[in-house]
Amino acid sequence: MDLDSRHHFADVEGCRLHWIEVGESTAKPPLVLLHGLADCHLTWKSLGSSLMRDRRVLIPDLPGHGLSEHPDASYELGWYARIMARWFKKLALETVDVVGHSFGGGVAQAMLLECPERIRRLVLISSGGLGREIAFALRLASIPGMVEWFGQPFMGPGTRLALKATGHMLSHEEVAILGAMNARSGSARAFARTVHGIIDWRGQRHSFFKRAGEVARLPSIAVFWGDRDAIIPPSHAQALADCLEGIRVKLFEGCGHYPHHEQPEAFVSALRDFLDDPTVERASLRELRSKPSVELSAGARSASGDTRLPRHEPCFESGHECP
Repeated sequence: MDLDSRHHFADVEGCRLHWIEVGESTAKPPLVLLHGLADCHLTWKSLGSSLMRDRRVLIPDLPGHGLSEHPDASYELGWYARIMARWFKKLALETVDVVGHSFGGGVAQAMLLECPERIRRLVLISSGGLGREIAFALRLASIPGMVEWFGQPFMGPGTRLALKATGHMLSHEEVAILGAMNARSGSARAFARTVHGIIDWRGQRHSFFKRAGEVARLPSIAVFWGDRDAIIPPSHAQALADCLEGIRVKLFEGCGHYPHHEQPEAFVSALRDFLDDPTVERASLRELRSKPSVELSAGARSASGDTRLPRHEPCFESGHECP
């Protein structure tokens, strides 16, 4: 299936957004796929034909990414969430399922404060916003002004190097296309301000745990992660499972930061199982920490047989405890 066959554009809050649509409306809620930092709709290309069989699928380029506009804006996480929530409203998306990869997962979390009533189920893939730890290169990129002032000529080549380093499994043609998108005027500003908004020299600045109690209504939540992720550690999945009751956590054995590229068939199967399971309940804040069940891919257990993820304590502000 060619994702380039159904391009759409719309002006939302002064920003021209681009998205791809595949599939047709059915009784199932539309599915919205949010890509990660310096990525675009192409990250979902290989999954479109598998997901569109029985539902409408919308694949946007986040503001400042891909074919969407790169405005002179704050690029704070709340700004992203507000624009995407207004996009939902503009398209009359009353009830949706949302999948967010990496930074897209952080945007999806922030959208729970903007439009919780619209999100039925949420899938976080290698998501930001669940702990401090993050790759050193992104901490370096958060230095104020460095990328924004000097980085534009390097955005295209830098994209190709980053994809190679993370094992991102795109074709040479797709890498070239993404590199060209990231070389567009304003991309360095968008990247720099986004990174500075969510990361500092100590790591990630935003934490779901700090504002979880403000979410009016949590959706059903699943967390997917590669057990060899070198960008954001999979222990962050356990941090969320320790804080929320009723979420589903799945590790993909041998995968890095992009399990939807590295094991697409297993990923789609797990995703469809979660989205279509009529027994899934909404997540809720835990009263006490307990040991939730964690689903592992075959062979992903430790030598001792322990199915728990490596321990990780969420990064809470002073005096804040997980409910």
